[in-house]
Amino acid sequence: MKEKLIILVLGLAIVGTLTPLVAADEVPRMTKEQLRPLLDDPDVVILNVRTSRDWKRSEKKIKGAVRENPKGFESWAHKYPKDKALVLYCA
Repeated sequence: MKEKLIILVLGLAIVGTLTPLVAADEVPRMTKEQLRPLLDDPDVVILNVRTSRDWKRSEKKIKGAVRENPKGFESWAHKYPKDKALVLYCA
């Protein structure tokens, strides 16, 4: 199946993490309004890639999102199915 990747960037922290993978201007972005209808889609995996400090300080988290270390992309990226859309967020 064709690999899908959707990236939600509500902040700038993730851009530095993804730099080795893609240029910042190539990263697809979406708004929270665009994400809302995807929240219950079983073909979408939402990944919270905020730093530990930002994650702990935040009062807002997307229900059902999986938390992953933004600096350890290579160590966790392989565990997600390639036929799912991955939405990464850091705000």
